Amino acid sequence: MPLTIADLMSKMPAAFLPDKAPGLEAVIQFKFTGSEAGNWYAEIKDGKCTVYQGEHPSPRMTLSADSSDYIKIFTGELDGMKAFMEGKIKLAGDLNLAMKLTQMFKIR
Repeated sequence: MPLTIADLMSKMPAAFLPDKAPGLEAVIQFKFTGSEAGNWYAEIKDGKCTVYQGEHPSPRMTLSADSSDYIKIFTGELDGMKAFMEGKIKLAGDLNLAMKLTQMFKIR
């Protein structure tokens, strides 16, 4: 069965590496288009990551992408930096936080 955005988002808390984000408090908004369009956000606080469906009123960073491209990034089929450079991923807000994202989560 193929991986869905809901599967991916539900796995984020367990994939979070708190030792890579000491003292971090941030909300990351995810806006997906395509076959699994929808909004999700991850709240990082007190060494934990909690994921919710919906929109947060004041995220520190927003990541917008086609749902299938985002799944490919997390399965290793698509390089995140390359996807960003090609415009497949759009970022707004704290870009330093975006750079740390790949280190804060154990991918695959």
